Amino acid sequence: MALFQHQNGSVVSNKHVFIRARPQRKPISTSVICGMMLFCLGMISLLTGHMASELERYSQRLARQSLFNLDESNKGPIDIWKSEYAKYFYGCSESSPKFPDAIREKESNGYLLIAASGGLNQQRTGISDAVVVARILNATLVVPELDHNSYWKDDSDFVNIFDVDWFISYLAKDVTIVKRVPDKFMRSMEKPPYTMRVPRKSPPEFYLDQVLPILKRRHVLQLTKFDYRLANSIDEDLQKLRCRANFHALRFTKPIQELGQKLVMKMREKATRFIAVHLRLEPDMLAFSGCYFGGGDKERYELGEIRKRWETLPEIDAVAEWRRGKCPLTPHELGLMLRALGFENDTYIYVASGEIYGGEETLAPLRDLFPNFYTKEMLANEDLKPFLPYSSCLAAIDFIVCDESDVFVTNNKGNMAKILAGRRRYMGHKRTIRPNAKRLSPLLRERDQMDWDTFAEKVRAVQRGFMGEPDEMRVGRGEFHEYPYSCICQKPASDTGGNESGGHQGK
Repeated sequence: MALFQHQNGSVVSNKHVFIRARPQRKPISTSVICGMMLFCLGMISLLTGHMASELERYSQRLARQSLFNLDESNKGPIDIWKSEYAKYFYGCSESSPKFPDAIREKESNGYLLIAASGGLNQQRTGISDAVVVARILNATLVVPELDHNSYWKDDSDFVNIFDVDWFISYLAKDVTIVKRVPDKFMRSMEKPPYTMRVPRKSPPEFYLDQVLPILKRRHVLQLTKFDYRLANSIDEDLQKLRCRANFHALRFTKPIQELGQKLVMKMREKATRFIAVHLRLEPDMLAFSGCYFGGGDKERYELGEIRKRWETLPEIDAVAEWRRGKCPLTPHELGLMLRALGFENDTYIYVASGEIYGGEETLAPLRDLFPNFYTKEMLANEDLKPFLPYSSCLAAIDFIVCDESDVFVTNNKGNMAKILAGRRRYMGHKRTIRPNAKRLSPLLRERDQMDWDTFAEKVRAVQRGFMGEPDEMRVGRGEFHEYPYSCICQKPASDTGGNESGGHQGK
């Protein structure tokens, strides 16, 4: 540019530039040359290091893409019992070195009370998120209070479902947790604890801007209806804390755990491997869905009356919901899907469910397709009696058996399905099948218009991408509890054996 400027700095056209004789240059000193050489070497080192790092990251992504592109190109049958690629991944929820230990109770910003909401697994998501919120606020978390007023009318407290001492000790380095606010502190308060409800999916900034000032001012704060009140996308260390709380710290009490494992052992005695199906065809779920299942005016009236319990639910077009794939499959449809996928009629099935709408008549078609059909009521006998009045305990027992099954089949997008799908991904990508209801429903309606082989081939085709393969994970896809992408790590190519994540309840 110096050639195109006058001495006063104005720019002239290059058409009128005359090159003048260059003045004789002064020799460059040795120190300047050495300095320039060192600078160049430093830049080369920096750039090559950066390029190597980028190349490594790119090659890892490319290797993963190639891995699943290979699977995608293979249109042959897949192993319906386990994923071929599960061995390449493992659950990883350890905190990073920059994540400091929890502050002590006396140094915290106050006590955080949590009132969970919904059934067992909905409350589980709220409890996991409450741990993270307490960390964000530098608060002392009081053991959450479970919902006693939901549809299920369960009076169980946290201590009746979860091992409270384990919960407190496992998270001790992350969040200070106490069983209750000290009596001395409560007596000294001039006002009762402040109560508020935060918006759903609130980001950490909301808690810091809107909740923290109140906590500091009142010292004891209760957050009500606490379910899905924390944003899906948050800092990675906080996401990993979510995983530690959900997949490790929330361990069931010893009586629940023992009975659940006893049922698993009974299933293993009958068959080396089994599938667990979560039907979720209880009257409340069917009413909430707004779907129609062919029961005529009687069904419409009964489910309509239950639906009135939720005052804010809008009117729903049952046919439109079915076309959008929002309705669960019937037991018969679910059985046909499983048979088409390749599960033979001698496969052992554990059916997890509460009260089935329509009872045995509803279940009969599934039982005909899979005669080796079991439930907790059939396996536990007298052992189940102490838990019968408590729906959360019964749900916890089903949870354990489903978690330990070789294949888990969901039939809805409810909280238990999401939590278990996420947990099974974290624990080694155990096969988890989710019906592609949007494409399966019309195919099932046309079942009589094609031979079995054609039908089975089409079912296998529409179920690709819904079989619990590792490549179904996408950053930001769905609820984090279902797709815990921050807590799934890829193993080095040289190490494809073993699994870091361990047994059912975390260690």
